Formats: sequence, structure tokens, C-alpha cells
Amino acid sequence: MEMNRGVVGRRVASVIGHLLLIPLGYLAAFALRFDLPLPRGVWPMYWATLLYLLPIRMGLFLGFGLHRGWWRHAGISDLVALLKAVTLSSGIFLAGLYVLGQLAGFPRSILLLDWGVAMMVFGGGRLVVRTLREGALIGWGAASGTPAVIIGAGEGGERLIRQCRRTDDGGLRPVALVDDDPGKIGMSLHGVPVVGPTDDLQKVVKRSGARLVVIAIPSATRAEMQRLVQQCIATNVEFKIIPSWRELMDGRAKLGQIRNVKIEDLLGRQPVELDPAPVRSDLQDKVVLITGGAGSIGSELARQVAGFAPRRVVLVDQAESPLYFVHLEISQAHREIQLYPVVADINDEARLERVFSEHRPDYVFHAAAYKHVPLMEQNVVEAVRNNVLGTLNVAECASRHGARKFVLISTDKAVNPSSVMGATKRVAERVVLGWPGLARSRTAFRAVRFGNVLGSDGSVVPLFERQLAAGGPLTVTHPEVTRYFMTIPEAVQLVLQAAAMEETAGHIAMLDMGEPVRITDLAENLIRLSGLEPYRDIQIAFCGLRPGEKLHEELTSAVEATVPTPVDKIRVIRTDETDAGLLRMGVDRLMAALALSSADELRGAICGLVPESVPPLRSTRTPAEADGVEEGAPGDERARRQQGRSR
Repeated sequence: MEMNRGVVGRRVASVIGHLLLIPLGYLAAFALRFDLPLPRGVWPMYWATLLYLLPIRMGLFLGFGLHRGWWRHAGISDLVALLKAVTLSSGIFLAGLYVLGQLAGFPRSILLLDWGVAMMVFGGGRLVVRTLREGALIGWGAASGTPAVIIGAGEGGERLIRQCRRTDDGGLRPVALVDDDPGKIGMSLHGVPVVGPTDDLQKVVKRSGARLVVIAIPSATRAEMQRLVQQCIATNVEFKIIPSWRELMDGRAKLGQIRNVKIEDLLGRQPVELDPAPVRSDLQDKVVLITGGAGSIGSELARQVAGFAPRRVVLVDQAESPLYFVHLEISQAHREIQLYPVVADINDEARLERVFSEHRPDYVFHAAAYKHVPLMEQNVVEAVRNNVLGTLNVAECASRHGARKFVLISTDKAVNPSSVMGATKRVAERVVLGWPGLARSRTAFRAVRFGNVLGSDGSVVPLFERQLAAGGPLTVTHPEVTRYFMTIPEAVQLVLQAAAMEETAGHIAMLDMGEPVRITDLAENLIRLSGLEPYRDIQIAFCGLRPGEKLHEELTSAVEATVPTPVDKIRVIRTDETDAGLLRMGVDRLMAALALSSADELRGAICGLVPESVPPLRSTRTPAEADGVEEGAPGDERARRQQGRSR
């Protein structure tokens, strides 16, 4: 109520101000025409015609919403609306005088003078108020804030400087810009000079006395960002970065905020620009069930799905504590949807049956999986039980209960798999897309493959950060090992887009993972971002590839081909699969070996189902001894044993 009264009060004050300024501006037009004091015969003309001008102009001001705008935040759109309102009111005023027969003897120059004065009073007034508000635009308040050099005189730098001028919190004071565009050097942006190229950053920082450098180039490539970070490190002052456009659109950051440079910023991936309309149409007012809903991918799926107005979201996971916190977070952010946390094991068929019978989901995202490569080499039985049998259980429940769509979250490690984890995910793909009972159902099954996600539970970056905090060394399996990476929000955005596309039904969708990243470069860059020097302050130790790991991941196998889709970053994989009968025989053999809990039999059955796999060798190291990089620390996995279903 107090906020509403404040809004009403401001609008009433604005209306009163306009009512007072319109007559004064009109009087100024007469004064310019006749000089002051006005001749006696002019006053009657002024008062008589003002009775027409005032309601006409005020009515148009109200119609164009000029009374609703804050003068201190006036922008181009406000000036355009003012121009339309003043011009139209002058035209109607002239037409009214003509119709009423009062144009005879009325000085035509008054109309032009009134138009000009009105634009100056109302437009100039708004400009003055905004300038007073943003005193830094004319140099006021220049002594406050941390002196900063901005890298980038483009749109990102312009918005950052403008935001700094608007806020009077003493946070940031831009003193210079550097940019590699020769045409911008020597120019200025909101009063801040562009003094040279980025190669001169060290000299500019020293000369200007800056204590902070801010990178404001959202479109920088990976190579450019790495070069800029190296230059920032050389200045020996603190450096930060503006949020990416994706962070701004997702609401995870606000314009004008700056943050520390993260390793994700050095990947150089272009922001995902997708049309949300198909996804919204697909999910709105639907019941969506997500297995592994407490994991990195599952919880982000829940966050993004909740933004598309589903009727109900069901989160299934056996990790009690993470599930509790994910449910708490999303229920507070989206009170309008029904959110059900379900503690359940996907291998408990009776429990799954009750969950599906109660909620009748339209949409199923299956993200529950064991994912750690070396750990699954040591736990083949559980890998098969969870990744294959658990997937079949969930898929059959979805089919029996009439789910419209089923989406399996898969991995690039399913391509020519060299590990138990990758091979079980490849079997899961084959089961979802080729199991006889599922193929005859009304449910549209599909799988989505992507590579590593930054920041997921037990992944490489958190591991490096813990090792860095402990003083090193950072452990890398091999100097040349590479992996594909994307951020969790980006991966989930693409999963939702792929799930909404008809082209992916009955197929595997492969997300565009960009260029592979050398893990050694990742480790070196993380050390540098901490203000330290690799191999001098922090060592990098190479411990050898772990059981089941590849030197380089692949996106497709020799028996697979990809075709484009309407979305550039999503391709559909076409492959010649064996018939359903052979698949069933292979899975039956796998289930028989699972019943015997025989790891060797399971390995043989897996190789029969995935002939393109490299038969995994039995590990001679324990998971703790195999501690390394690419899939995270097995020690962390032991701490998260209860959330093993979550991917």
C-alpha cells in the first residue's frame, strides 16, 4: 500500500508540474514574439487561446504517458514520446483555432515559438534533472570510487560506464579505456578517454593510478580472453569482468555488476540464443518428472523447467539432503507451481510404479546415473544396475503410464566407450531407443548427449580449486588430455530445446560442445586467475590416465552420422542399430550376469551389446589411488555416495 501511494503521489505531482509548465511555456512564446512587458491587447489573446491549448496538450501528455516517466531516468523513448505529443498538440491547437474562427489576427510565429519552447522546457527539463542525478557526467563526484581501467570501448564498456555514472555508491570510477580498434583510440565514452590498445594496458594502469581493471568484452573468443587475462595479471592489480549476456538474461546477474573472472570465462563459447517459445509450448501446464533431480543437471533442469509454467514438477532422487535444498530453493522461487520431492531409488520398481501412478507425468527427464569413470571401473555391478536396469525401469514406467515424452540425459563417453560408465550409458541409449516394448508405446523416446559440465558435483574445476587451496599440486592425468566442456545452464537450455524438437524423436541429439579444452591449459589458467604462476608457485603433477579414460573424447562413432536440425547447436545422430531381438538377447545376458553379481560376466555382456567399445581392463588401482582430474576426485564421491543417482 505504501508503495502504491508513493507511485500515485509521484504521478499527481508530475501532472501538476505539467499543468503549471504548459502555461508558462506558452507565455514564454508570447514574450519572445512581443517582448516583455506584453502589450495590453495581447493578454486577452493569450488567455483566450490558452483555454484551448492547455487541455489539448495536457490530454496528449497523459495519452503518451509522459506523467508516468521519471525525469531522472529519462531516455530516448521519453524524448520521442514528448516530440510526438508536442507536435500533435500544436497541430490540433492550430486546427482548433481555424475551426473556431480565432486564427484571424493570431501571430503564426507563436505556434512555432510555442513548439520550440515546449520541447526546450519539457525535454530540456528532463535532461537537466537526469544530468543533476548523474553528476559524474559533468565531472561531479569524480573523486569517489575505485579508479578503474575498462578493457573494451564497445557496448559492454558503454553500459558499464553509464551504470557507474548512475549509481552514487562510490564503487567504481572509470578513468581510462583501452580498445584494439584503432578508430576508437583518441575518442571518449561518457567522458572517459580511450587511451590506447590493450597491449598498452600495463602502462595505462601505471600512468592512471588505477587500482582495478575490468574486462568488458562479452564477445571475446577463448584466445582473446586468455590473452586479456594474461595482460591483466601482468598489471599486478585486481581485475574483474562484467557478466555475460547469458547471466543477465537468466537473471543471475544485473547490469553494472562486476565479478571475479572464472574459468568458464576462458572457454570462449558463444552465448546460446534460443527461441523459448517451443519449449514453453512443450512444458506449460504439464506434469514434469525429473530423475536425479538433486544432481547438477537434474536440479538445473528443475530450475529452468519451473520457469516455463508447468503445472507440477516431481523431483526423484535418493539423495535426501540435496533433494531437500533443491526443493526449498525452487519452491520459494516458484510458489505458483506444485513441486513434489520424492526420495526413491530408480531400481525399486514398486516404488517407481507408485510415483508414476500418483503423478502421471507428461514429460520425463531421466538424469539419474552413476557418472564417475574410475569409480565405476571398480563397481561394475552397480554401474550396470543403475545406468542400464534403472534406465529401463524408468522408461517402462513412463511408457505404461502414458508419458508423452521421455528424455535420456547421456554423455559423449558413450561414443566408442573405453570405460564401464561410458558403455553402460551407450547400452542405456540403445534400450531407450530400441527396446521392443518401448518402441510400440505412445511415448516419444529420445536421448541427448553432451560432454563435461563445468561446476558439476565432483568435476574438474572444484577439484582443482580444492587442490589450489591446499597449496597444490594440481593433478592432471596426461599433459595432452582434452575434454569438451559447457556450463550447466547452457547444457540444460540445449537439452530443453532438443526435447521440444520433433526432429529428435526416436533419435540421439548431440549438443554442439565447441572446441575441446586441454586440461593442462585449464589448470594453468586457474592458477593464474588466483594470482599465482604455474610450475613456480603451484605445481601441476601428471599422474597418468586412469582406468577407462581416453586421451581425447569423441562426438560420434564410425557407425554414426549426424544431420543438422533447425537449431545450429543441435544435431541428430543417425545410426544403424541391430534388431530388437538381438538387443533383448544382449540385455537378458546382462541381467543374468547382474543377478550373479559377476563383474567379468558383465564386462563381456557389455562388450556384446556395444561392439565398438574398447573392452575395459580391470583396474589395478583403488579409486583413492586413481585420484585425478577429468571426472573428479573419488574421495569426493565417497562423501557423496548417497547422491550417486544424481547426474
